[in-house]
Amino acid sequence: MQILYQDKHLLVINKPSGLLSQPGSLNDSVTHRLESEFPFLGVVHRLDQGTSGIMVIALNQKSLSHLAKQFQFRTTFKVYEAEVFGQLPMAKGRIDLPLRCDWPNRPKQEVHTEGKPSVTNWQCTQSSKKRSRVTLIPHTGRSHQLRVHLASIGHPIIGDYFYAQGEALAMSARLHLHAKRLVIHHPITNQRIEFNCDAPF
Repeated sequence: MQILYQDKHLLVINKPSGLLSQPGSLNDSVTHRLESEFPFLGVVHRLDQGTSGIMVIALNQKSLSHLAKQFQFRTTFKVYEAEVFGQLPMAKGRIDLPLRCDWPNRPKQEVHTEGKPSVTNWQCTQSSKKRSRVTLIPHTGRSHQLRVHLASIGHPIIGDYFYAQGEALAMSARLHLHAKRLVIHHPITNQRIEFNCDAPF
């Protein structure tokens, strides 16, 4: 686990794929790995276990409150990168489909008319017959949003153990989704700060 930035108030890490953001069913998580070094760890937001990339952790209560509000009121800016199965039909697009929990199959999510509004913009940066690389900008923060949205248009993320099947699932042992860019305001100085981290796939 790589530390990208650290001061007295916050920590920014590059979370590897396969690692839980918070303690759960496994005895390994971001907080497990950091708790011996830091007396206070406030997880501001989470990444799915399979997703790699940038995560912000508050190092005191004041920072946690300030940062949490930024994510709650969507004043942050997040960019993801993914590899999806198949060749996309156009250079860019917008997916506007409501999402809700698929209760019989939770934690899976599903597109449903009774779901919460969910919007994702995407842009294709590289494409071949079997796979396409896309930049993703979520305008809402629903659980599994990017994964469900891409699967819903027939281009599941490669290696997605929930929403991909057959060849798309078999193409990689890991989920090809990475949080590559994050813009926030520092919880103390309020200065705009930006973090970038290249995808490992």
